[in-house]
Amino acid sequence: MANIVTRNDPFQELARFDPFRDFESFFPMPRAMRRWMTEMPAEPSIKLDVTEDDKAYHVKAELPGVKKEDIDVEIEGNQVSLAAEVKKESEKKEGETVVHSERYYGRQYRSFTLDKDIDRNKVEAKFDNGILEMTLPKNGGKSGQRIEVQ
Repeated sequence: MANIVTRNDPFQELARFDPFRDFESFFPMPRAMRRWMTEMPAEPSIKLDVTEDDKAYHVKAELPGVKKEDIDVEIEGNQVSLAAEVKKESEKKEGETVVHSERYYGRQYRSFTLDKDIDRNKVEAKFDNGILEMTLPKNGGKSGQRIEVQ
């Protein structure tokens, strides 16, 4: 079984920091603003499932709201990097004001290391309905290469 190693995100700890709980007495705020700030969603991360057999690793990654053209997959040795751009579509409505929005727009990134090198020339990557499925054959070369998603 492969050991999946995720790079440390130094800002993840800041997402758990709650200034309203820890320093509420020092920074008094109106109740409505305090409730809105504590309910803000954290930036989503790419969720993965990785399985393996004796010939290849199989990866399924959730990328909701992403277009195929906005996905980058790079493989170098046994390290796999995924990046995806979620773009905000401009929408204006007369007489409406956004009160609350939980949708995230921006770039997501995930990198992980597998036990064995990947054969980049035989990699298959397909994207359908927000799910990226990749087959990563084992025992490949060492230099990096960008993978085209179909």
